[in-house]
Amino acid sequence: MSGRLAGKIAVVTGGTSGIGEATVRLFVSEGARVVIVARRSGPGETLVADLGPERTRFFAGDVASESTAKNAIDLAEQWGGVDILVNNAAMDWTSPIIETSASDVRRVMETNFIGSFVMQREAATRMLARHRGSIINVTSRNASVGVATMGAYAAAKGALLALTRAAAVEWAREGVRVNAVAPGLTQTPLVRTWISEQEDPAGFEREVASSIPQGRMAEPTDVAGAILFLASDESAHITGASLAVDGGYTAA
Repeated sequence: MSGRLAGKIAVVTGGTSGIGEATVRLFVSEGARVVIVARRSGPGETLVADLGPERTRFFAGDVASESTAKNAIDLAEQWGGVDILVNNAAMDWTSPIIETSASDVRRVMETNFIGSFVMQREAATRMLARHRGSIINVTSRNASVGVATMGAYAAAKGALLALTRAAAVEWAREGVRVNAVAPGLTQTPLVRTWISEQEDPAGFEREVASSIPQGRMAEPTDVAGAILFLASDESAHITGASLAVDGGYTAA
């Protein structure tokens, strides 16, 4: 199969909806085989049935568990070895800092930072042995700018951005690249639910869109396209970078 990722083997966490699903579909269309990792087996099995078991495999697990990382990467090794890791799995968290408990912070960090840390470490162990690989960590606009009520979430994503840069420097001479994609508000099922819960959903969505210089939220495919670029050989001399996909929000 031809394409920008022809012959590549990828692992995508949080791969059954939103940005993750868009990334899986784009990777497959560009010639990759993809191990999809997510907690719920139903959507994962449906996606494999849609895209084909010869191109996709699904592993049900929580990324906060170290066994999930090992088992998912082992599954990719059965195809010949992981070339690409996309750390996309995350949980949302909105709460004023003063109302956020230590246990809340630990829960957010477990999923949004430690889960990515463990997946990255496990994948890099295999990549470094082969002197090749591309890791893309999906962070957030919140890793770079302050947004009220997003303190715990921002802290986790900021930690992931710092890890991205440190790993990029550590592994640069070993052929393993590590970059981040930082989405702004994106039309994912989670964001659609958040909008629908407002008193005036249509008005609220217009207000949100007006805060973005391009005047719209991202589509999952917008973010997936940036991930594809960093996964492909087109970005061979890029490592330690953070690519904002936010319609200009962090530039304003």
